[in-house]
Amino acid sequence: MTRAPLAAIVKYCDATLRTREVGDYDGAVNGLQVENSGRVTRFAATVDCSIATVKLAIAAKADLLIVHHGLFWSRSHPWTGKKYELLRLLLDNDLAVYSSHLPLDLHSRLGNNAQLSTALGLRPGRPFFESHGQCVGLKTAASLTRHELERKLERVLNVKLKVIPGGPNVCRRIGIITGGAGSELAAVAAAGLDTFITGEGPHWTYAMAEELGLNVFYGGHYATETFGVKALAAHLAKKFHVPWVFLDHPTGL
Repeated sequence: MTRAPLAAIVKYCDATLRTREVGDYDGAVNGLQVENSGRVTRFAATVDCSIATVKLAIAAKADLLIVHHGLFWSRSHPWTGKKYELLRLLLDNDLAVYSSHLPLDLHSRLGNNAQLSTALGLRPGRPFFESHGQCVGLKTAASLTRHELERKLERVLNVKLKVIPGGPNVCRRIGIITGGAGSELAAVAAAGLDTFITGEGPHWTYAMAEELGLNVFYGGHYATETFGVKALAAHLAKKFHVPWVFLDHPTGL
């Protein structure tokens, strides 16, 4: 059985993802969130860290869980009730947790946006849409009908899309920000784009998209953010010679 040092994996992830340099929401706490006894024999990757996905990781005999949405987003004490149950599961099963939010979204190769763009067969994109001190999205030129792009997205994401057909029939300037960027349509249109791919957005964005002349594809927050953790885990598995598994726990949101 191959064993890789947890400290070496964390150091490599922090450097590769520029964990200390990339700005993020105050509660994101990117990097190692929970330690284990110091060795890793199997990676598990999933989108959200929760009791359900931790149990899946334990069943898969993983000792490092790589997540996009980690444990800490707001005040997280006291550790009682379900929080205590989650902590006990992690500690009793020697399961470490490494979380990467915006650093994994915007990474030029392993990131959610880059991986989704590649899966769609789009040209290499350029960064756009500034958030927390850096650009977190990608924009690219294309020539696809709205229907062609819809079919590609549904095949790649394996979901039924929500489409706002507010823009031209041929999508030529496409922006991608995975997750929950639907509230940012005005900034997307101001960037000169005619089509926007993201995970989710509020009800009022339908009328706004029509007014701005923007096609919007909502593929689901979860579905659009499975790419980064998969790419990171596969990359780490190859580098550290440790097997990995993806734990699919879709929210439908």
